[in-house]
Amino acid sequence: MNRKPAAVFVSILAFLAVSGCATAPKKDLTAFKSENPRSVLVIPVVNKTVEVNAADYFLSTLSMPVAERGYYVFPVDVVKHLLENDGLADSAMVHGADTMKLCNLFGADSVLYVSIERWDAQYLVLTTQVTVAFDYTIKGCKTGDTLWNHKQTMVYSPQNQGGGGGVGALVAMAINAAMTKAMPNYMPLARQANGMAFKYPDGPGFPSGPYHPDYMKDLATSK
Repeated sequence: MNRKPAAVFVSILAFLAVSGCATAPKKDLTAFKSENPRSVLVIPVVNKTVEVNAADYFLSTLSMPVAERGYYVFPVDVVKHLLENDGLADSAMVHGADTMKLCNLFGADSVLYVSIERWDAQYLVLTTQVTVAFDYTIKGCKTGDTLWNHKQTMVYSPQNQGGGGGVGALVAMAINAAMTKAMPNYMPLARQANGMAFKYPDGPGFPSGPYHPDYMKDLATSK
């Protein structure tokens, strides 16, 4: 059976989305292990895209996966409010502030900085490609040095599973693509990106914290 060009194109995009999540090279976590943080201060994210609501939406996805890694995470709403009261109402100002000042303000062990590099949906030949990309950095509160950094991109292109072919199938594909472009669902992709970025030891993430059953154990299995 012959596959329609558009269906082939969608399959290629799906493959690229999966291959983009391939295991990254192991990172040098010497500084991270040396500081051995117990808590993570998640500060407001910097939004480098044109989607004005992306920062608030994405910020809401960060606390849980970090906490699940075994770290105490300061409540992001409280953090944001206190930073605003301290004159740091803009996320770019927060990211530009001295790390040690942020640490002392909350009594944190480390600070998680995240910037949104992409948060968009593009129409591509009867399908819509939704892309999110983030740059994560954790800095330590003992030295202010970078303990961990990772960039993660996730791409989603909906598979058009239409029965048969012909004009009807093409129309259905066009409608599906238009609906995705009009109302793209970024949140599942954002959560998946966090999961991929923080995964360890069989991923590019960081060791388990003191509130995780694998604390210190995963260090023994990593290189």
